[in-house]
Amino acid sequence: MANRYYNIVFLLFLISGFCGLLYQVVWLRMAYSSFGVITPIMSVVISIYMMGLSIGSWGGGKWIIVISKKCKTSAIIFYAVAEIFIGAGALLVPVLFSYSADFLLTFGEIDSAGYLFYSAVAISISILPWCVFMGFTFPFMMAFIKEIDEDNTTAFSHLYFANVIGAMLGALITAVVIIEIAGFKNTLLIAAGMNFFIAFVSIIIGIRQPYTQHEKPKAVNRMPETGIQRALSNAKTITASPILFATGFISMSMEVVWIRGFTPVLKTRTYSFASLLAVYLLATWIGSYLYRKHLAQNKVISTQKLLSALSVFSLLPIVLNDPRLNTGIPAALGSISLFCATLGYLTPKLIDRYSFGQPFGAGKAYAYNILGCIIGPIFASYILLPAVGVKMSLMILSAPFLLFILVYYKETVFIKDWSVIMSALALFLFFHAGFVSESYEEVYASYPGSEVRRDHTATTISLGNGLKKRLLVNGIGITSLTPITKIMAHLPLSFCREKPESALVICFGMGTTFRSLLSWDIETTAIELVPSVKDAFGYYFDNAKVLLRNPKGKIVIDDGRRFLKRTTDTFDVITIDPPPPIETAGSSLLYSEEFYELAKQRLKKGGILHQWFPEGEKKILNAVARSLSNSFPHIKTYISIGDWGVHFICSTVPFEELNVDGMVSVMPKAAQNDLLEWYKDVTPENLVNAILAREVRLSDFLIEDDDIVITDDRPFNEYYVLRRLFEKMRGPNKTTW
Repeated sequence: MANRYYNIVFLLFLISGFCGLLYQVVWLRMAYSSFGVITPIMSVVISIYMMGLSIGSWGGGKWIIVISKKCKTSAIIFYAVAEIFIGAGALLVPVLFSYSADFLLTFGEIDSAGYLFYSAVAISISILPWCVFMGFTFPFMMAFIKEIDEDNTTAFSHLYFANVIGAMLGALITAVVIIEIAGFKNTLLIAAGMNFFIAFVSIIIGIRQPYTQHEKPKAVNRMPETGIQRALSNAKTITASPILFATGFISMSMEVVWIRGFTPVLKTRTYSFASLLAVYLLATWIGSYLYRKHLAQNKVISTQKLLSALSVFSLLPIVLNDPRLNTGIPAALGSISLFCATLGYLTPKLIDRYSFGQPFGAGKAYAYNILGCIIGPIFASYILLPAVGVKMSLMILSAPFLLFILVYYKETVFIKDWSVIMSALALFLFFHAGFVSESYEEVYASYPGSEVRRDHTATTISLGNGLKKRLLVNGIGITSLTPITKIMAHLPLSFCREKPESALVICFGMGTTFRSLLSWDIETTAIELVPSVKDAFGYYFDNAKVLLRNPKGKIVIDDGRRFLKRTTDTFDVITIDPPPPIETAGSSLLYSEEFYELAKQRLKKGGILHQWFPEGEKKILNAVARSLSNSFPHIKTYISIGDWGVHFICSTVPFEELNVDGMVSVMPKAAQNDLLEWYKDVTPENLVNAILAREVRLSDFLIEDDDIVITDDRPFNEYYVLRRLFEKMRGPNKTTW
């Protein structure tokens, strides 16, 4: 009878794992929308997610046998209840995020200690309860397996195997398929429906297989043990617990470091994180599969050998991703696969050995592992990366595996032992990583005159000379010195009906637009997410210190949307220069209809919104144009100087006609000089004429399909794989503008 339910339980846990990662992906994106598109938000969401799993795993394992016995109810019924709460919670999280974000508007800038602390509290309140119920699922289902098969000692690895398969599919299919087709809200509805389906099937099983109490506990049928396995089994509280904690801590810390370290290769698109997560989970699944296979063959690899392998594999991301090797995406993703596969083997092995199929033992052991997962992302984001950068962070995180071997297994070390060879290789790779390999930070730091700055949000790099200066964030080129960023200030200000008094620029970058706005002698506010970007202002402009002392200028570290929500100021001009490329993860929050409606509330009567669109897919340009036209009745469009991008000038009132003489006449002399700063032998009239002559019709960027639009729920520019795949299948088509 037990075998009849194993396949069903496996399938239920696979679907549950699918939903769990779906929620993580969607909740993280919604957290960005509510609390800001910054790394600490990602770290907090992941840590709170893991905290809930830890609490649920420990508490559920401790109480499920007692509760089932007292209520005389099968554990699978309680599992069904947990799935019902998970599905209900999925629908409540967006509402809780919205209320929390509004509450936090009074806590100042996004990098303030108060905001970072209370945002973590708000995220905890929003998602922790439902994650606790997710944590319940492992011990609850293990208790059910114990009811139907008392001799089973490997229930955890059976469920872990199913859960990891589901998690991998959830991470990949959610990002590549479901969100693009259904949007965020419907994606949550789909997942909630799956949870309710799991609950329904579980209740049916609970009715057909009622709770039965075994009269006399049988002796635990332990797996055959040899060597280090027996030592670990006999001293599990001394060795297994710290190993489980450490592997959770190190793996999740490394995930945060990998995201920053691989950005120059994987880029900043939504699919970059999804592909990294999918490879992580695929490799974990392979490791778990091998463990289950070896378990059946009674030839499980020893913990000592696995730890020595981890000491080698943890260093591969440093050695294989040296920018000088130009190894690309396959090396970036492949370099983490052996490490993750080994963890996928080691984790269920240790928990099986710790628990021998008992829900409380498994819940407690899994809680140790997840506790490390909670602390790891926060430690990596706030301490390691800002202090020592990508390469040194990975080296520090790799070192404990060698220490484990020396501390716990020195009595088993022999010259011919395989683990000793791996340990020697690890030492070689460690020194190679330290003295030979270079990270992208070190490569750029070697450029003459370059400057590298780090904070808890990102690593910024300033390099180049004269007009060839560039700004890179996490190794990605963000902007350069170009007259386009000056036009982002001068063109919208020239359309103001009255003499402008204030302006807001969202995305500070090098500070060119901020500097140009100040040349009009008006109150100027700039918004920037990354503190070290603001600190780099002086690298690009010699008069940066003077401008920073200007009482009319202000630079605020905040998310653009959040600032618009919390400020009471209104502006004559709001100019927006989102980070490239157009598909950047989170960038739709500065292109959506909801964002434009918010911006309108902060414009003075007759105020101007300027949106710059960089080069990119033509349909995305159409979607941006549609979002703007749905929000503003009056729009003018201009092709940028050098045919790079489009300037959208938007207002709620009709424009007055603007010609060359009119634009030049309204510009202060300082503004004219600023516009001509990087040109020789050009008059203001010549340059203004070149700008205004590039006007095109808005209708050129609109297509008949009104559904092609960017909203918070459907970020058309960020999710595009299926669309482009179908277009490619239909044949040649001009997809870029």
